[in-house]
This record gives sequence, structure tokens and C-alpha cells, in this order.
Amino acid sequence: MVAGLGLGFLLLAGLWQFILWIRESPLKPDPWDAEVESKLEEPEAVEICHRCFNQQPPNAWFCEHCGSAVGPYNNMMPYLQVFSQGEVLRNGAADKLRTRPLIIFGYLLFSLKVCAFVAPIFWFFLFKNLRRSRE
Repeated sequence: MVAGLGLGFLLLAGLWQFILWIRESPLKPDPWDAEVESKLEEPEAVEICHRCFNQQPPNAWFCEHCGSAVGPYNNMMPYLQVFSQGEVLRNGAADKLRTRPLIIFGYLLFSLKVCAFVAPIFWFFLFKNLRRSRE
């Protein structure tokens, strides 16, 4: 019992040191300078689609060119969130992917969360797409 308490104390002390190390780490600077920041905040700045880089009208929910979800709150609204999730799954089954183990594992877990009963069908298309992406 004493050994267990000692081990628990050592784990808590290690966790506390890790938290202190994170809190004292230096902050990284912004990826852009003040000039870019000011241009982004201008009223004339327009939003663009993250997929096809076409200009988007204000308050658009979907890109008129590629159909991608571009709304400011698409991932937070229950009805529109379905379209964002569908876009992620469509990208895994049809678009060119980076074949990193973490990305593949993420697609496998995400497909189980979103649609567990059709996940094997998605996995078939995912692995077919991965084979095509490697070539």
C-alpha cells in the first residue's frame, strides 16, 4: 500500500511538473505580421472557399462553385453539421489523401462515429482511394 501511495505521489508530482513546463513555455508569434492582420480586418476583405478558392458572398452556407460547406457556423449547427461531416467522408472516399497512419486511423474512427452501420462500405472506398493515392 505504501508503494502504491508513493507511486501515485510520483505520478502527481510528474504531472504537476509537466503542467508547469507547459505554462512556462514561450508563446509562438502569430504566423503573419501586423500588415496581413490589418488587411484581413478591412471591410473590403472577402471570404473565399477553402477548397476551390473562389470568392464567396456574405453569409453563404455553401460554395456555389464546388458545394463545399463554407458557412461561419456550419460545424456548430446540427442540421448543417451533417453536410460538413458528409464532406469529410466524401473527401476520404474520393479525393487525393495523404497516406499517414494518423489520418487513416482518424477516417476509420470518424466513419464509425458518424455512420457505424455503413462504415464497412466507406472503408472499402477509403482503402480503394488510398491505393489510388499511393500510385
